[in-house]
Amino acid sequence: MAGSGERVTYKELDDRSNQLAQLLYDRGLRPGQSIAICMENNARYLEATWAAQRSGLYYTCVSSRLTVGEAEYILNDCEARAVITSSDKRDLALALADKIPDVHTRLMIGGTIDGYEAYEEVVAGYPAEPLETQLEGADMLYSSGTTGRPKGVKAPLAERPLGDNAGAVGLLAQMLYGFTGESIYLSPAPLYHAAPLRFVMAALRLGCTVVVMEHFDPVEFLRNIERYKVTHTQVVPTMFVRMLKLAEEERSAFDVSSIQTVIHAAAPCPIPVKEQMIGWWGPVIHEYYAGTEGNGFVACNSAEWLAHKGTVGKALTGVIHICDEDGKDQTNFEPGTIYFEGATNFEYHNDPEKTKNSRHPDHSDWSTLGDIGYVDDEGFLFLTDRKANMIISGGVNIYPQEAENILTMHPKVMDVAVFGIPNEDFGEEVKAVVQPVSMDEAGPELERELMAFAKEHLAGFKVPRSIDFEAELPRHPTGKLYKRLLRDRYWEGHQSKLV
Repeated sequence: MAGSGERVTYKELDDRSNQLAQLLYDRGLRPGQSIAICMENNARYLEATWAAQRSGLYYTCVSSRLTVGEAEYILNDCEARAVITSSDKRDLALALADKIPDVHTRLMIGGTIDGYEAYEEVVAGYPAEPLETQLEGADMLYSSGTTGRPKGVKAPLAERPLGDNAGAVGLLAQMLYGFTGESIYLSPAPLYHAAPLRFVMAALRLGCTVVVMEHFDPVEFLRNIERYKVTHTQVVPTMFVRMLKLAEEERSAFDVSSIQTVIHAAAPCPIPVKEQMIGWWGPVIHEYYAGTEGNGFVACNSAEWLAHKGTVGKALTGVIHICDEDGKDQTNFEPGTIYFEGATNFEYHNDPEKTKNSRHPDHSDWSTLGDIGYVDDEGFLFLTDRKANMIISGGVNIYPQEAENILTMHPKVMDVAVFGIPNEDFGEEVKAVVQPVSMDEAGPELERELMAFAKEHLAGFKVPRSIDFEAELPRHPTGKLYKRLLRDRYWEGHQSKLV
C-alpha cells in the first residue's frame, strides 16, 4: 500500500484469501450467493475480493463514503450474507448493525465493535488450504447513482473452475495495454469502483506488482511513479487536471520516464488537458469508454486521439449504433443515444424496468448506458454528454459538458459543474457551480471573469447565465460528478423534468 508502506506477498494473499474462503463456506455461503465489502483502500481489501472470487460468490464493493441510508439500501439490495468492513468505518458499521437483518457474518478489520467479529482473529482460525471446489466468482457493483438510486449490475457467473477465466479485462490488459508479469501497476482510485477493482484483479492474475494508494494526491502520485518505477497506471481526467495545476517545479521534480501506459476513462477529458498530458508524458496515454455493465468497449491510443481530437476511440467489442429519440439510426456526425449491439447479458439487480429501458425498443441485443454521442466517417466515437444532463432552454438542446470543458481550463478553476436550473420564460437556463483554486477569489469579480472567458469560446446560449462558488464539488473519487446533489437545490419547489 503506497503511503502506509505495507507489503503483501502473493503467498500471503493466497493464504489469507483461502482462509477467508474457508470461513465463508463454513458460515454456509455457496456459489451464487453474495458478500459485501465496505471499507477504505487497505492491505486486506484484496483478500476479501479474492476469497469471494475463488468461492464462486458475488462480491459487492460498497463506497466507504456513503451515508447510512445509502449503504443500508445497497447492503440489503445485493442480498449480502456477509459484510467485511474496517475500524475506520466503525461509526457507519455501528449505525448499520440493526439495519441489515439478512447479514449473518459481520467482520471488522483493525478492531471491532458490538455486533462485529474481529476479522484477523476469526479468519486466522481457518486453514490456508483451497476449498475442495473452487469456482470463479464475480463482482456485482452498483452504478454511481448520479441520477437516482444506484442499481447493481449483475452478470451470470461463468461456472468455471478458478483460473479458467482470465476475463475481458485481463485480455485487454495484456493485448491492448501491454501488461506482463514484470509490470508495476499503480492504482490511485478507490477499489470499490469498477475500473480500479477490475484492473487490479486482472493485474494480480497476470503476476504484476500492484501498488495501491489509499487516496489520490497529485504530488504523492508522481512520487510513487518515481519510487516504484511504475510502468502502468489508470487515472481519471480530474487527476490530470490536478497534476497540471501543480507548480512547474513540483511537476518536474519527479522522474516519470518508467511509465509505459497510462489509461484513463470514467469521465470526459477536455482536449487541452489531454494535449498537455501527452506533451508532458509522451504518447503513452490510452483512453477508453465502457461501463460497469460490460456491454461494449471503445478505445484509442495517443496517435489515434491526436488524429481525432476529442474521440474516445473505436469499438473493440460491440457494434456502435447512434439512434434518435425514435430508435432510428443517425447519420455520421449526428448526435444521438449510443447503443452497443452484441452480448447484453447484464441486468440491473431487482430492477427489471431499468434493465428493459437499457435495451433498444426494436433490438433486444442492443443496449445503452444512457450517453449521447456521434461517430465520424472513420467510426471514431465522440461523447456529447449524458442524456440525463442535457439542458433544454427555449426548445434548444444544450450539452453542459462543452461549458465544463472550457471553464476547467481557466487557471483559477479547480473543478466545475454545469447544469440546468428553472427559468420561467425558457424552461431552463444554464448554471455553473465552480470550485475555485482559492475560495478567497470567489465572488462577483471572478464570476464576471469566468463568464467573459466562456463567451470567448462558446456560443452565447451555451454560456452560464450565472455562476456560484463552492469550496468543494461532490465528485466521486473515481471522477464522476454527482450533479444531482447540486441541481436538486435549485429545483426545490419546482417540477423538474429529471428523475
